[in-house]
Amino acid sequence: MHLRTLILLVALILLPSPLPSQTIDGKEIIRRMEHLMRGDTSVGLYEMTIKDPNWTRTLRLKVWDDRKGKRTFIRILSPPKERGIGTLKIGYEMWDYLPKVERIIKIPPSMMMQPWMGSDFTNDDLVKESSIVEDYFHRVVGEEEVEGFPAYKVEALPKPDAPVVWDRILYWVRKGDFVPLREEFYSEKGELIRVMTFSEIREMGGRTIPTLWRMKPMKKRGRETILRILEVRFNVSIPDSIFTLRNLKNVRGILGP
Repeated sequence: MHLRTLILLVALILLPSPLPSQTIDGKEIIRRMEHLMRGDTSVGLYEMTIKDPNWTRTLRLKVWDDRKGKRTFIRILSPPKERGIGTLKIGYEMWDYLPKVERIIKIPPSMMMQPWMGSDFTNDDLVKESSIVEDYFHRVVGEEEVEGFPAYKVEALPKPDAPVVWDRILYWVRKGDFVPLREEFYSEKGELIRVMTFSEIREMGGRTIPTLWRMKPMKKRGRETILRILEVRFNVSIPDSIFTLRNLKNVRGILGP
């Protein structure tokens, strides 16, 4: 063996081995994003502004969310016209309470994609009946920059017989901390139906999260719904009594006199 060859072999042996590239699959990216935004439980105060070319309306909401128990409770705090309206979801069942007529209405599964309170968010969006983690297959289809942030681009396709309506969802999730940046929702015909963007990323509730969500329907010019997180606490203890039909009717108990 030539001396030069021997030196080269020794050098290659002594050089540190390159670290294996760290890879993460699409499902794990979406799972971490979902957990960041919801935790195991959360209690938050939100402001929802619905903008139409002819009018604008703002609601203030309080939301209790038990992700592991698949339970969500929403109460509208203002304006006075909608004050006291409530939504309760337990598993795959959902109810609305209308205080003006003192009536509880059960929402059938066929109505889950209907607008919630006239907004561009659906009943399903608000109560998360369909699971973005469990009801879809996910794969990373690229990496792109969104608003100056490097992001994973993840495609989600529904599993057979999954109770979902979107034929395809694209997610852009910030690398490093799994903050959502953008989501696109497509119909069975491949049409882009709506786009949600996330901004005003800052620390809240001990986490770095986007505090402003903007949902825009593509076929309704001048329409959008803006959801702003005013405050939120994660992984807090929530009494089981919150998630009951009795509490749904208990408007005074939530709002005060």
